[in-house]
Amino acid sequence: MHALAHTHTRKDLMSEPPKCCICLDEFTRPASLPCGHCFCLGCIGEYWRIHGACQCPLCKAFFPTRPQLKTAQTGAPTEETAAPLKAGEVPCDLCPAKHRAVKSCLVCLASYCAAHLEPHYLREDLGRHLLISVVKNLEDSVCRLHGKQLNKFCRSDRTCICAMCAQTEHRGHHIISINREATKKKVKLKWRRMKVQQAIEERLSRVEGINLSVCLSEKHPKEARAQKELLGQLEEEISELQSRSTELEQLEQTEDDLRFLQTFLHTASWTDTFTFK
Repeated sequence: MHALAHTHTRKDLMSEPPKCCICLDEFTRPASLPCGHCFCLGCIGEYWRIHGACQCPLCKAFFPTRPQLKTAQTGAPTEETAAPLKAGEVPCDLCPAKHRAVKSCLVCLASYCAAHLEPHYLREDLGRHLLISVVKNLEDSVCRLHGKQLNKFCRSDRTCICAMCAQTEHRGHHIISINREATKKKVKLKWRRMKVQQAIEERLSRVEGINLSVCLSEKHPKEARAQKELLGQLEEEISELQSRSTELEQLEQTEDDLRFLQTFLHTASWTDTFTFK
């Protein structure tokens, strides 16, 4: 009985489809290396990009130049390329059907789905391009002077910069990482939201008092008219403050640190100079 169970186990293992040793899942577009080992094209492409060298993860065979990979298309399309685009997702710039993009290229200034990203893993020239997590407004993530990723913040000039900017135009300035500056600004954002809310509550209290005063001064038309004008002004201010509060709340929910900082700096003009009467 035990031997029979053991035989069934071996057959089950042998019947299982082969899996990529990087993602530990069934192969998606299998790619064979010159050493004979096989991986998903996307997996080995990302492995080489992250490690900065073309080496087999299994046997450690090193390839001085990016080798020509032998690829084969798997039968079913992947979920990433087949699934329709959901709200908030970035579409592939090359897909007629607009499938979900999985990476953005800072050199091509385009975002690609898994299928259209493949040339960046197959071709040696495209393999040197810098791929990042998908971003919506890709041009805003790149330094317009050097074409590099904006990953640092100059506190001296209050602007997002690239690593090359830090060594040239902003040399000697107070420079920290985008993530660290975003963390600081998120603390300041909470304070701003609190101040706006306090301003709203203060104006609502004044509106309540004026409404009572208008009722008591109906026999004095001139005074009542002045009170109504002030009431209209306060209601406009409350509406504006509530709009700003909503903007700050949405900004607080922004996950991308670069996008958060860029938006924060844009909104700082009115939040820093706003007079809370």
